[in-house]
Amino acid sequence: MEQKKDNHVEETIPKDLYAREQVQDEEGDDILELAKAMAMAAVIALTIRTFLFEPFNIPSGSLLPTLLVGDYLFVEKYSYGYSKYSFPMDVLNFDGRIWGSDPQRGDIAVFRQPKHPSIDYIKRIVGLPGDKIQVKGGILNINGTPVRREYLGAENYRDDAIFNVYQRYVETLPNGVKHYIYEISDDQRFDNTPVYTVPQGYFFAMGDNRDSSLDSRAQDEVGFIPAENLVGRAWFIFFSTEGTGTMCDRDGNLASLRSLACKLVTWPKVIRYSRIFKRVNKF
Repeated sequence: MEQKKDNHVEETIPKDLYAREQVQDEEGDDILELAKAMAMAAVIALTIRTFLFEPFNIPSGSLLPTLLVGDYLFVEKYSYGYSKYSFPMDVLNFDGRIWGSDPQRGDIAVFRQPKHPSIDYIKRIVGLPGDKIQVKGGILNINGTPVRREYLGAENYRDDAIFNVYQRYVETLPNGVKHYIYEISDDQRFDNTPVYTVPQGYFFAMGDNRDSSLDSRAQDEVGFIPAENLVGRAWFIFFSTEGTGTMCDRDGNLASLRSLACKLVTWPKVIRYSRIFKRVNKF
């Protein structure tokens, strides 16, 4: 009796094909998870930068001796509420402030320069709405009363590649806030000014380096600071460096590599370790 053969041909699938497909699926899942994690990290970072803290660096000596060129600090974004200038690239355009509150006299504040709103400025708030501000013989006067200052002596400091001799003082504002100031002399450009009456909704800002600061005393260049322009209050320094300047510049063969090697060796030596985690507004 003849047995019929089954004409069905069984298709065989290589065993490693399942493994390859599984690996590809896992790799796809890993990439997707990584993309999700990166997107979440970006959202968190953007939220912190917008609503809580934003890093800034100090490019000039207008707040010497309180803040030095090469200081990196965090600014509290929530201190004065939020305006259109609180958001990256000014993506939201609206007038006024949300949850706004006024700076205290003596706060070091970051704000948008009133005449050039794309530029961030950092100065000390010395005048509040309604105040009458004047500088007479180098001494700040608020509402007709000279602000007390105590002379501490002369200091040499290199500012913008120039060594200057500064007179160092402790200044005490009417609310008791004490801070250091620098004066080259009491007969510089802004050492004798007219009386400025601060309008409602505005503030008067000055640099601690009184003879090397473009601030509210320069009405044509800066002027009064609108509340809307406030970005936040300076909080603490998280890094500070003197920089390598031109000491690591190299010419000739392998110039870039030799310059990098110089910076790697020099960089730890120019960090101002004593300034790291220093509170900005603490005397």
